[in-house]
Amino acid sequence: MNLSVSVKEGENSNIAYVSGEVDVYTASKLKEALNPLAEQENKDLFVDLSDVEYIDSTGLGIFIGTLKITEKSGSRLKLKGLNDRVKRLFEITGLNEVIEIDGSKREEA
Repeated sequence: MNLSVSVKEGENSNIAYVSGEVDVYTASKLKEALNPLAEQENKDLFVDLSDVEYIDSTGLGIFIGTLKITEKSGSRLKLKGLNDRVKRLFEITGLNEVIEIDGSKREEA
């Protein structure tokens, strides 16, 4: 399956809308989209995963890397719109303890 990322840039934050599957084949595309956003100083990054059905360990690694970049840039990373399956993956791995996850649905700017 393919992955698509669209970005809505705001004054104090950016929103990345991700759809498809995040796996070893698509992770680099996600990384290329998120890293420049995460590097923007004092500008929060919200990632809307409402249209993501699957994330593998490679995808989880991308989010860990993005978190580290946002911390260096004085921003924060927040995930939103996770379905039960994807949310459970973050819980099993303990990443929900280090990455902020909002249980509500689609992010709106």
